Amino acid sequence: FLAAGVHTLVEKPIALTLDEADRMIAAAKASGAKLMTGQLERFNPAMVALRPRVTNPLYFEIHRVSPFPNRSLDVDVVLDVMIHDLDAVQWLVGADVAVADIRAVGIPVVSDKVDAANARIEFENGAVANITASRIGTEKIRKTRFYQTNSYAVLDYGTKFASLTSLNPDAAHPLLGISIDRLAINDVEPLRAEITAFLDSIENGTEPPVTGEDGRRALALAVGVLEKIESHASRLSLK
Repeated sequence: FLAAGVHTLVEKPIALTLDEADRMIAAAKASGAKLMTGQLERFNPAMVALRPRVTNPLYFEIHRVSPFPNRSLDVDVVLDVMIHDLDAVQWLVGADVAVADIRAVGIPVVSDKVDAANARIEFENGAVANITASRIGTEKIRKTRFYQTNSYAVLDYGTKFASLTSLNPDAAHPLLGISIDRLAINDVEPLRAEITAFLDSIENGTEPPVTGEDGRRALALAVGVLEKIESHASRLSLK
């Protein structure tokens, strides 16, 4: 499609390998076709409300857990669901901030792929993200919490909830200065918002909100996490 100049919205992950992603990006540039990666959580109303309030995230605690699915068993939990949060963290920290270190563990539990994983990602600017993803939980959890200068953010993709807790430095007492701001949500279906944004970029001749390069960046981080999981698995005698 891209080589033929057809505008393309591709589901995450953008590809299975970085080489494939590079070929897609190059094909889009050569033909002039729009290439957008479908990172759906960027269009979740809670994230849309929170994003303008993000300043300098320093530490993330993220949990994405779901009951065992009847689909996607041909892919591990990192490429299936953790990649949502890998993309979001890089987007919030800044696309120009490089990854300094990755540590990860993952185990197959009920399939022959990694069903549960945890990754600790440190960026060059010192920001740290601790991400847990599992598809063998007893409940569905889609929560992100992070700390930034002067505030604490809570984001729940499932309930479309976002809040900021901050402290007024001029308060007479610290406990009197705590303020919790529940952000107003424009409850638009994320998939509809994503497709509309893709169509708008075509009609207006603008860059898609989630570019091919964004998709490649998330894939590169996922590949890095999987490499660390593979290394750790050898010590667990799982291979």
